[in-house]
Amino acid sequence: MADPDESSAVATTQPRSVEPMTDGVSVGRGPLSFADVVLVARHEASVQLTDDAVAVIGESRRVVEQLAEAPTPAYGISTGFGALATRHIPGPQRAQLQKSLIRSHAAGSGPEVEREVVRAMMLLRLSTLATGRTGVRIETARTLAALLSHGLTPVVHEYGSLGCSGDLAPLAHCALALMGEGEVRDRDGVRRSAADALAGAGIKPVELQAKEGLALINGTDGMLGMLVLAIDDLRRLLQSADIGAAMSVEGLLGTDRVFAADLQAMRPHPGQAVSATNLRALLAGSAVMASHRGPDCHRVQDAYSMRCSPQVLGAARDTLDYAAVVAQRELASTVDNPVVLPDGRVESNGNFHGAPIAYVLDFLAIPVADVASMAERRTDRLLDRTRNAGLPPFLADDPGVDSGHMIAQYTQAAIVSELKRLANPASVDSIPSSAMQEDHVSMGWSSARKLRRAIDGLAQVLAIEILTAARALDLRDPLQPGPATAAVIAALRQHVAGPGPDRHLSPEIAATVELVRSGDLVAAANSALPAPLS
Repeated sequence: MADPDESSAVATTQPRSVEPMTDGVSVGRGPLSFADVVLVARHEASVQLTDDAVAVIGESRRVVEQLAEAPTPAYGISTGFGALATRHIPGPQRAQLQKSLIRSHAAGSGPEVEREVVRAMMLLRLSTLATGRTGVRIETARTLAALLSHGLTPVVHEYGSLGCSGDLAPLAHCALALMGEGEVRDRDGVRRSAADALAGAGIKPVELQAKEGLALINGTDGMLGMLVLAIDDLRRLLQSADIGAAMSVEGLLGTDRVFAADLQAMRPHPGQAVSATNLRALLAGSAVMASHRGPDCHRVQDAYSMRCSPQVLGAARDTLDYAAVVAQRELASTVDNPVVLPDGRVESNGNFHGAPIAYVLDFLAIPVADVASMAERRTDRLLDRTRNAGLPPFLADDPGVDSGHMIAQYTQAAIVSELKRLANPASVDSIPSSAMQEDHVSMGWSSARKLRRAIDGLAQVLAIEILTAARALDLRDPLQPGPATAAVIAALRQHVAGPGPDRHLSPEIAATVELVRSGDLVAAANSALPAPLS
């Protein structure tokens, strides 16, 4: 993981060139799916507004224009913002009001936020615009869609959002690019002025009109985008965690009897059942497991880090499922203030508060830390000659001359220690802002940023466990692992050599991390199973 001074472990890296997907995502046909967000954020899919979206955007815009002409002040249309909402802004100054809002709120600082996060944030803001509840013009929504489709990603900074009123500063940097101001990265990752990039793509900058600046920034899209991406990551990582647990149990000559379906059914948590099913499948047909099932085996019980794997990995799954429910609700939400209602009313509200998202972002950081902690304990057991059932100390080729995986476990321990700190919630904090008008904020953006860092750490911890367990199983030769774990080892060995004298270990860890993140090791296991891992 990166040094803490570098903020996010992944925030400082810039994207490689990514070819856009030919199939686009339609916005406005209903709530976006998780898959839609991932396609646009991570796979450069283009976007387009549906005819229904264009129609409802036009209807709500007519309401806003009528209010702009009325003598009665309307918040965000003919008034200032936040603590300055009491000032009525004359008609000739309202276009400047919207520009000033974006320029002043684009106040982020620190490292750049990842491209995928910014693209997810832009897509989710477009989805809200497409509901016809924000009052923007059709051309403004289309321009936002055009930036996504042309791969132009505004430069957004790590710090600036309090998660209420939504992710103001990050979204303001996106809106600034729509105006042809600030900076963007093009599809190749080159940093350019927004004016030049838009001109090169044939996109006309937006001249913001009444209400539009506020509509572009008053949402929880950054934290929601990061939640959806985290769910996508954790689905894969929990399958990898099952693989690591199975390989460690196998390598440590543990028992799979505790994973039996009837024992697991006595505590009917859905996630636990899924994890136990995966473990049984992964260990099926293992000659290593069969070698110690006879009457001469005197071990009564395995350690908790082995025996309780389904309980911990299952609880993590159930937590993830709850987070997915919250994310699905948010994807179906319209987050703006004020909003244009179907009957023509324009009403203020508090839907921009990020608490629902912030809580589950913080919640997910807890099982991430705990799953990693359990994986580290199994790795340590594999390396300890007093507990690893006859394997060499630290799995070294020539113990004393070689140190084997001794320091790989140190790396795990350092990451797990950080994950425990990252499990402390950000959403319990609140620093009042805007002259006490915004006197309670969610800090949901901070919850999302630390969860991304935690997920990065989890991937590395799981990779080290799998790397170590694979070495242990190789050292059990001539006993052979089960077909699924053997397939995982075979996939790993295409990138990392088997046991031998000490080598430079860091590149081997990095290669395994990539195999874990990509899902390639899960795919390898699935290739040897009658049904894929759940």
